[in-house]
Amino acid sequence: MKDRVTVEDLDDKIVGEQYHLFPGTTTTVCCLNLENGFTVVGESACAHPGLFDKELGEQLARARAKEKIWPLEGYLLREHLNDPYPNE
Repeated sequence: MKDRVTVEDLDDKIVGEQYHLFPGTTTTVCCLNLENGFTVVGESACAHPGLFDKELGEQLARARAKEKIWPLEGYLLREHLNDPYPNE
């Protein structure tokens, strides 16, 4: 078991992604599917509709969803590091 979580570890956990732009808005949502079946969601919104960029909205929403994986993986790592019987 590793003693840290890396960006590469997070990337390896992501097995799928979906995006949704709510019609008539600049709100973009990204749902990341993780290898264990869990999902995390991130969102973005542009304050000025005239400046909305779909690709940028998706990038920001994905980055925010990915940020939510850090605490999950950190908790899991801490559980493993705290296991008094790691080989059982």
